[in-house]
Amino acid sequence: MRAIATRIFDRLLSYALKFGIVGLAGYAIDVGIFNALRLGLLGDAHFFQGPIGAKIISVTVSTLATWFGNRYWTFRANRRKNFMLELLEFCTIALVGMGIGLLCLYISHYVLGFTSLLADNISTNVIGLVLATSFRFLMYRFWVYGDHRSDGLAARTAAAQADAAAPRGL
Repeated sequence: MRAIATRIFDRLLSYALKFGIVGLAGYAIDVGIFNALRLGLLGDAHFFQGPIGAKIISVTVSTLATWFGNRYWTFRANRRKNFMLELLEFCTIALVGMGIGLLCLYISHYVLGFTSLLADNISTNVIGLVLATSFRFLMYRFWVYGDHRSDGLAARTAAAQADAAAPRGL
């Protein structure tokens, strides 16, 4: 029983580490685009220079990047043939995660009155990130890429590996 628990923990830890690496890349994309837009990359005085518009754009781009990373690396054994449904579910979870970050940003910026770029970054890219990442990891691992959703890809992969490792007769 302990061996099974250890194997499950090791597997979950592996997923978490890969998810973290993909997430760091997504975080860099998100923060980079958010700050570039807030600093006027596309000009001044438009919706996408404001904190909410900038966050919507930055999260959208980083979501697509992390979907590719998670689909083809983190959860590759559990990806599905119907990639459009998988992407739809992934984006749905990402939208809820974005909502968590936007809520933190909205409360900080508009309710509490912390309007500096530093305050916007702390509220959305630190506090919102921690809350949203925890939510997304659990939902991606157990719903979008759950073992029950993999179309048997993991089983086929394991069978192919076992077949390749089997001794061959002369």
